[in-house]
Amino acid sequence: MDRHAIAYRLKILADAAKYDASCASSGTAKRNSKGGKGIGSTEGMGICHAYAPDGRCISLLKILLTNHCIFDCHYCINRKSSNVERARFTPQEVADLTLSFYRRNYIEGLFLSSGIVKGSNHTMEQLVETARILREEYDFRGYIHLKAIPEADRELLDAAGRLADRVSINVELPTETGLSRLAPDKSAPQIEQAMGGLKQAIAEAQDAKKRFRSAPHFAPAGQSTQMIVGADGASDVAIIGRASGLYRLHGLRRVYYSAFSPIPDASAVLPLKRPPLIREHRLYQSDWLIRFYGYGAEEVQGAAEADGMLPLDIDPKLAWALRFRDRFPVDVNRAPREALLRVPGLGVKAVDALLAARRHRTVRLEDLARLTVSVAKLRPFIVAADWRPTALTDRADLKALLSPSSQEQLELFAA
Repeated sequence: MDRHAIAYRLKILADAAKYDASCASSGTAKRNSKGGKGIGSTEGMGICHAYAPDGRCISLLKILLTNHCIFDCHYCINRKSSNVERARFTPQEVADLTLSFYRRNYIEGLFLSSGIVKGSNHTMEQLVETARILREEYDFRGYIHLKAIPEADRELLDAAGRLADRVSINVELPTETGLSRLAPDKSAPQIEQAMGGLKQAIAEAQDAKKRFRSAPHFAPAGQSTQMIVGADGASDVAIIGRASGLYRLHGLRRVYYSAFSPIPDASAVLPLKRPPLIREHRLYQSDWLIRFYGYGAEEVQGAAEADGMLPLDIDPKLAWALRFRDRFPVDVNRAPREALLRVPGLGVKAVDALLAARRHRTVRLEDLARLTVSVAKLRPFIVAADWRPTALTDRADLKALLSPSSQEQLELFAA
């Protein structure tokens, strides 16, 4: 193949793929090359400069099959009315590129999405064919993440699940109203139906695997999705509620949040400015509280301001604690795990270490100092063997005292 032409198209289609954030590889099946046969491995791997559980940074070839598209989603740079340079790969070319980059040790897998060409089924067939070539013709055992097209037939989505480690379907926008206004070719019920079908197929494969060791895998790393933040008027409260519902209904591994970024030749119905990037960060923090700290969606929503937006100057865990001060202070020597997880400054690992330590001795403030970056943030919210916050928890200026610039002041006050 013409290397210069391939490189030119790769530049276009790799850049076009950067707007999709819904990729990660945690939980994938362990598939290693055996006896010198097969190519690639998914052990401990991930994608898109993510971090594996052992701390290693891993990478993935992340491209579009094509940025041609018959849909006209206002927020998408590749919409049919957009004046962008177009390019297209064949499934064979993407498979060859993946293998070439893998052999050079540039990547450890593939994340493949596409614009819609000819129709949803045709495009999904091309995505599936790429994965089939890699798996069946090249015996590629590395990580594959396919972006599924919800409008495609169920048989094609099932074929994607049998070949890929992870399959994702983007809900795109938090509300059905926003989706119908900004993505008129897409249907929220159709997206939900496709996600529900993937959930069922994943559950059936997991059940079969328990009974029959030889049962085939089906998207062993699960499914994920992406929501664009700031393209419509959805509040953080609405976004948190939507994400929580998706986790509950479809068993998603991750919901990714992508701050809307103004694009060249933008549609007139879009905002002129992007939302603050810190807003995207706060939503990820709220998502973490729900997934790992045991917060209910309604609890995190309770940290929002009157306009339904999370504070930007402090993290949602601290915002919740300041809003519900009657839950504090928490006695670190007596409180259950769920109460300790709500203390600002205490992470999951610190709480588990604290619970282990207090089985053998009474926990003092110096013990907590060894478990956290700054004990100053803890002091207003805890009781230890040698510490009580007295009136500190009720101070009207506590939020200001807990801001990063005031940590030294709080240390002096506490002393």
